[in-house]
Amino acid sequence: MELYSGYIGKLIEELERLPGIGAKSAQRMAFYLINLPPERVKRLADTMMEARANIRQCSECCNLTDKEVCPICSNTSRDKSVIMVVENTRDLAAYEKTGKYKGVYHVLHGAISPMIGIGPGDIKLKELIVRLEGDVQEVIIATNSSLEGETTAMYISKLVKPTGIKVTRIASGVPVGGDLEYIDEVTLLRALEGRIEL
Repeated sequence: MELYSGYIGKLIEELERLPGIGAKSAQRMAFYLINLPPERVKRLADTMMEARANIRQCSECCNLTDKEVCPICSNTSRDKSVIMVVENTRDLAAYEKTGKYKGVYHVLHGAISPMIGIGPGDIKLKELIVRLEGDVQEVIIATNSSLEGETTAMYISKLVKPTGIKVTRIASGVPVGGDLEYIDEVTLLRALEGRIEL
């Protein structure tokens, strides 16, 4: 039995396809949108269409932007000799929120995953290699601690090391507020290996 008429059901179905949106959230969002004034709904729809039409990848770091070069790469105060390699733009945003990293980034738009057919040629590695021909002193690999992230990190390391450029990997370990008894062995080992002097 259908609970909602065609248009409401279709709207809920489309919203449910968004990442992180379940059935209840999609339903809540659908009813919110239906009750908005028509001009607000049109503005939202127009903004989504404009963003989709105008956002592209930065010609330097592959970050998403509406300009040829993103604001980070065009910022002259950033240290372009240090490149942090991240899997996606959300990871870049997370590091930017810290306000502490002053280098530049390279966004891979994915990670190597042979199981689902994603190889080195399917992510932005060629673009990274081109950037290494400049005055780069360090590449910080900040991929996720997943199997795919680790595979990608090792692949990048093998590509970069022969150039003589310093290659580092972000530390990973115990989260703030985490209880040691609930942390897996690999994470605990990483925390131990990545320890710093106080």
